[in-house]
Amino acid sequence: MKTLTLLRHAKSGWDDPVARDFDRPLNPKGRRAAVAMGRHLRELGLSFDRVIASPAVRVTETAAEVEKGLGRALSPAWDRRLYLASAPTLLDAVHEAAADARSLLLIGHNPGLEELTMLLVPDTAGGLRDVVEEKYPTATLAEITFDTDDWTAVAAGQGTLTRFIRPRDVDPALGPDAH
Repeated sequence: MKTLTLLRHAKSGWDDPVARDFDRPLNPKGRRAAVAMGRHLRELGLSFDRVIASPAVRVTETAAEVEKGLGRALSPAWDRRLYLASAPTLLDAVHEAAADARSLLLIGHNPGLEELTMLLVPDTAGGLRDVVEEKYPTATLAEITFDTDDWTAVAAGQGTLTRFIRPRDVDPALGPDAH
């Protein structure tokens, strides 16, 4: 069994005057959401054998804030291919994961993470996939399990979406209308 967890970066600051999108930092609400998600990961007892992340500033800051809430380092491998990556590029990263890693966390961007979730999880009525299809908000986590011991066997429609956790599910003050 392999477990793939996808974490979208937290809310970034569009008001920050940065020369390029890559350098956009988190805003205060994004920082709070990332810490809250880290605390929730700790409460759930989740851990990851391998973490791969986009090196964009908003992702590096998300990882750092999640670590604060989690109480331990994630120690991500920074992979520039994950910056604004498409679902096929993200799937390539999954296929390249070390065979001995049972759990893999990817930290990156939308729309790629949402598209990868939609690709990997079969469309069954009334499931968590319907919630993903509505919206994959910032700092949201999707956990997908696969009945395989080989990352290269991870393929379209073969996953089971076991968790889809939004910041507002952890703390209602982090919902879309709260500031």
